[in-house]
Amino acid sequence: VYKRQGKAWKFPDNISTDHIAPGRLFHLRSNLPEFAKHVLEDADPNFASNVQKGDFVVAGSNFGLGSSREHAPQIIKLSGVSAVIAKSFARIFYRNAINIGLLLLECDTDGIDAQDELEVDVREGFIKNLTKNTVINFKPLPEVMIKLQQDGGLINHIKKYGDFKLT
Repeated sequence: VYKRQGKAWKFPDNISTDHIAPGRLFHLRSNLPEFAKHVLEDADPNFASNVQKGDFVVAGSNFGLGSSREHAPQIIKLSGVSAVIAKSFARIFYRNAINIGLLLLECDTDGIDAQDELEVDVREGFIKNLTKNTVINFKPLPEVMIKLQQDGGLINHIKKYGDFKLT
């Protein structure tokens, strides 16, 4: 849970929820596993068919801007992505991701290229770029965020405990 390893899929600034969950496929929102087969295809047509469980989406600033498509973080998670690492996130996307347990990390992503092999330690707050033998630091996640991740998001946490509890 605390350490994750996978390949980087690099995206630019301003990836919108329409890039993540194409509006033309909105009819699939009631079939999220099928919708996940199209995740981010407007930004990278090869992503959905080639992403592997544990891989990372790595992006620039303002990831997830646009409409409040709550299924956008859901289909990223369903695709097997273990975390989205970006310089910054759109506020509504960030909140929706927390609610469903998709790990988001904010840091400088300029030192990460497509296909770099990464190891992330959420408790210690660093990303090892195993391809380049470099380290990128980020503010370690607070225990409450780690707990929400372990429980699969805010919704599952509340289902598990009946209310929001940190212990």
